[in-house]
Amino acid sequence: MGYVTTKDGVEIFYKDWGPKDAQPIMFHHGWPLSSDDWDAQLLFFVSKGYRVIAHDRRGHGRSAQVAEGHDMDHYAADAAAVVEAMDLRNVVHIGHSTGGGEVARYVARHGQASGRVAKAVLVSAVPPLMLKTEENPEGLPMEVFDGFRSALAANRAQFFREVPAGPFYGFNREGVEVEEGVIQNWWRQGMMGSALAHYQGIKAFSETDQTEDLKAITVPTLVLHGEDDQIVPIADAALKAIKLLENGTLKTYPGLSHGMLTVNADQLNADLLAFVQG
Repeated sequence: MGYVTTKDGVEIFYKDWGPKDAQPIMFHHGWPLSSDDWDAQLLFFVSKGYRVIAHDRRGHGRSAQVAEGHDMDHYAADAAAVVEAMDLRNVVHIGHSTGGGEVARYVARHGQASGRVAKAVLVSAVPPLMLKTEENPEGLPMEVFDGFRSALAANRAQFFREVPAGPFYGFNREGVEVEEGVIQNWWRQGMMGSALAHYQGIKAFSETDQTEDLKAITVPTLVLHGEDDQIVPIADAALKAIKLLENGTLKTYPGLSHGMLTVNADQLNADLLAFVQG
């Protein structure tokens, strides 16, 4: 574990586990969490002999709580800074939710040009665009994201309890077993980060049009999405993203939630491993 300092002076925390000569897999977390959200995947892939890297986005987790740069361009540049500082090559990049947007922009603008990226995975990811616009009439209205901002500003701690206890993991669905530890761990990760980074990050994940990023990606890309994702509806994301990717494969999961990488880790890990090895 350590820190990388970006070109604009931001300290980015990262984990680096496993043999240094093994193929690296780099994980990009969702809003408003940290690299800890990938624990189940990090431990799984280390056990399979891979080198795993996961960083905390600026303003999140243990990275610096800076006032600037809470946008997709800086997120991707920060990821590039970690890759370059560690001189990672032949990397598989796996991103969840907002982290999927980060992966798409990183691969399109940094990873392919440098020849460092081998494959990409978008899990419950936000691209191409969440916001409803004239060009994207199926998206979510701005009122939804304004509601997120209002709830965060009014009582972040309560908002960060309600999201995982309800729609994030599908714990609001009838018959679903509620896992209190998972809820508390989500809250813990969220509250470690900066309220400003989280507030401004809502614009980043909802209003960033990544259509051109997806079109530019040529490496093999796996798109995984739960069909009962209440946070990033599958029709607004994966079903559109797969049409834009040159070399994409789509797999959907009936009944699974936005947080499936945690509550359905065994199933997701098997599919991720098959893609990495393929």
